[in-house]
Amino acid sequence: MQTFTPREIVSELDRYIVGQDKAKRAVAIALRNRWRRMRVPEDLRDEIAPKNIIMIGPTGVGKTEIARRLAKLAQAPFLKVEASKFTEVGYVGRDVESMIRDLMELAVSMVKEEEVSKVQVKAQELAEERILDILLPRGKAASPPADASDGDREAIETTAVAEAESQKNTREKLKKLLREGKLNERLVELETREKNIPMVEIFSGSGMEEMDINIKDMFGNLFPKRTKRKKVKVSEALTILVQEEAQRLVDMDKVVTMAVERAEVSGIIFIDEIDKIAGRETSHGPDVSREGVQRDILPIVEGSSVNTKYGIVRTDHILFIAAGAFHVSKPSDLIPELQGRFPLRVELEPLNKEHFVRILTEPKNALIIQYRALMKTESIDLDFTEDAIREIAEMAAVVNSRSENIGARRLHTIMERLLDEISFTAPELTTKDIKIDRDYVQERLKDIIEDQDLSRFIL
Repeated sequence: MQTFTPREIVSELDRYIVGQDKAKRAVAIALRNRWRRMRVPEDLRDEIAPKNIIMIGPTGVGKTEIARRLAKLAQAPFLKVEASKFTEVGYVGRDVESMIRDLMELAVSMVKEEEVSKVQVKAQELAEERILDILLPRGKAASPPADASDGDREAIETTAVAEAESQKNTREKLKKLLREGKLNERLVELETREKNIPMVEIFSGSGMEEMDINIKDMFGNLFPKRTKRKKVKVSEALTILVQEEAQRLVDMDKVVTMAVERAEVSGIIFIDEIDKIAGRETSHGPDVSREGVQRDILPIVEGSSVNTKYGIVRTDHILFIAAGAFHVSKPSDLIPELQGRFPLRVELEPLNKEHFVRILTEPKNALIIQYRALMKTESIDLDFTEDAIREIAEMAAVVNSRSENIGARRLHTIMERLLDEISFTAPELTTKDIKIDRDYVQERLKDIIEDQDLSRFIL
């Protein structure tokens, strides 16, 4: 796991996210505190709980992106869930504990991938040997009969040694050709294991997910494993066999132990749309209890033990980052106990024209860079002038102010509409250098921008 100082974390986030300095500082400190916690005396370590964060801000300002990039930096299991999809215990739907089970699945996949990469060289060697066994089966050495004379016995043994040496030389030559890729197009017959598990449909209620039964494993052991033979190219066979050998070399018990530890110590859960469960209860009609969902989330955030198919997972040191626009409700509408478990509140600022200009050009994955790369595949060079970029940003800001403010996502809509004609006709265009200037932007979008009713539907 790489270690970054808070300043380095913010600097890394700046490569992808424009503005929002307060939020970046908050998550940078939270991530660094994890590193600090692992270095304090062990008797104090368990007492230090993560300081969970609530991000408050309109849609499209970078809340999810900050959390996602943070998890990549930390090389930590990261799960994004939406609070509005959970239901109170007793209702049909996903229970809140499922987020921990999902986090564990991600942690296992992450650790398994790392362990597979460690044994990749060994797996490659074993796969090559299996391919060579198919191309050149190992011959059994001829053994002299019991009643053979000493002369005959010696002659047979000499011949066997010569044949073994010859086969060894042939095998080495084949191995060299295999590694040079000269056998890639040759067809070989491969025996692969066929999964013979019947389809079982389970209607999952709020309690069904807690069944400590691995259905696939259960049925996999009940039904015999069958193999099937198929003809594939050597290159494809090598890929299949490398995967098989890597799976055999990985110790899954060790993977699970490491994954549980990683989920507990460095897991990050991003709970989006938390404002949707923040309102008070309606007094009319049957409704899934919002406060009930909050009460169910509370023990998970506070620290509890959740039963998963990989064993018990403790949530005491998982970092929870919640986010919401809070247009209708406000953070104080959450139940007091849950508010107390999110001690850090960060407000993200709405984006204006200047932010949009920077979003279009500055980040490593900026929209302008993306569209240039896409058109480059058709041998078309897009040249965006500075005044064109400012005009796009201006239009995005205007449309956001007139209709629903969806932040930077508005740029995606406008860019698609702007380059619609070029994207459609790109394969037939003879002009390969296209200049996008302010006049071009206005020409393509003026009708939509001027007609406010139309812009509500199209942009």
